[in-house]
Amino acid sequence: MKTDRHAAGTGPTPPPPRPALNRSRIAAAALALIDVNGLRAFSMRKLGAGLGVDPMAAYRYFEDQDALFDGVAELLFAEADFESLPWEESWRTVAGEYCLRLRASLLAHPHAVAVFATHPVRSRAAADVCARLTGHLAAAGFDPSRAAHVARCLREFTVGHALSLAVRHPEPESADEDAAARFETGLTAMLDGFERLR
Repeated sequence: MKTDRHAAGTGPTPPPPRPALNRSRIAAAALALIDVNGLRAFSMRKLGAGLGVDPMAAYRYFEDQDALFDGVAELLFAEADFESLPWEESWRTVAGEYCLRLRASLLAHPHAVAVFATHPVRSRAAADVCARLTGHLAAAGFDPSRAAHVARCLREFTVGHALSLAVRHPEPESADEDAAARFETGLTAMLDGFERLR
């Protein structure tokens, strides 16, 4: 016997509603697009298509593409999970782990390393981590201004290393073990040198 699907309430299930747009969702979609297609192929039109919205919708959350890339840089910073660094350990342990986590986050998204290298991370979380790191260095005996310089040197060394690898190895996990060994050698040399500045 045939049943009335509409009467029985068994008609086609409507598609679930799309998640609401917000800065985090848009930045994550932009990063995913960069991961897949590369930075040069990125466009707001493709971003809108990926989100299923008009490309202009993103401009309600970001002033322009440059501001959007600031959001992508914030996302890469957040992925490194610096808040869970072993802050109770020595300055050297914390500084070394900071660099290793930043390197891992960047090399997981090699097409986006240039975005991180050229866009300041202005999030509150980034400011807090920076203050905590420089404070940790100062508590270990570094002059406060020198502590800030040390923190910046560590960041620039790590970003520069990741950028050089991203240019030569534009796929995630494609950097060889020798590159990791070179990074750790350079990091150790830097930390040894900073030790003498305390």
